[in-house]
Amino acid sequence: MSTNDSVPHTDAMAWAGSDEVLGQAAAWLDEGREVALATVVSTWGSSPRPVGSQLLVDRQGNMVGSVSGGCIEGAVVSEARAALEDGKPRLLDFGVSDEMAWEVGLACGGKVEVFVERLGD
Repeated sequence: MSTNDSVPHTDAMAWAGSDEVLGQAAAWLDEGREVALATVVSTWGSSPRPVGSQLLVDRQGNMVGSVSGGCIEGAVVSEARAALEDGKPRLLDFGVSDEMAWEVGLACGGKVEVFVERLGD
């Protein structure tokens, strides 16, 4: 982990499976960190990560896991940080037409739904 908490980063577990992400969530909660968990709950067509993929985000912007391989990750991290602020879960829907696909990184079109929730409390 970086000692500079103001700079968000993804650590060596960036492509971790659900067991590793949930294990890290438990460890961070035990340390007293505030964390949010994002989970891919549905996909249609082209999607960078399968259903069940997870991304853990703490208040400092540290991340473990992945829900998109990059193309929608920034928006998910932003919503995870918002969930840390207000405690409200979110269901994010990323769908693109073939014309818009290249702009957001879903090069073959498709749809991804991601559920974001604050853990703990």
